[in-house]
Amino acid sequence: MELEKSLKISDLIRELRQHLALSQEKFAAKLGVSMRTVNRWENGSTVPSQMALKLIQEMLQKMGEPGKRLLNEYLLKTEQREDS
Repeated sequence: MELEKSLKISDLIRELRQHLALSQEKFAAKLGVSMRTVNRWENGSTVPSQMALKLIQEMLQKMGEPGKRLLNEYLLKTEQREDS
């Protein structure tokens, strides 16, 4: 069994927000959610809705190479887990 550290959605959101130099409050405003919602995502107690995930994906794509790396790392690992 291969052990690998998978990137969680909470890690992805935190890294994206920090890369954009946004507070949880400002990041939440960009997504149309509350700061508490972003906090819950980052703590792993909830996950973003499909609509929020789409907006997050668009933000990542606009970041260029760093966003592309995060997007590929997260999406590829997610798809591999779903195929298992």
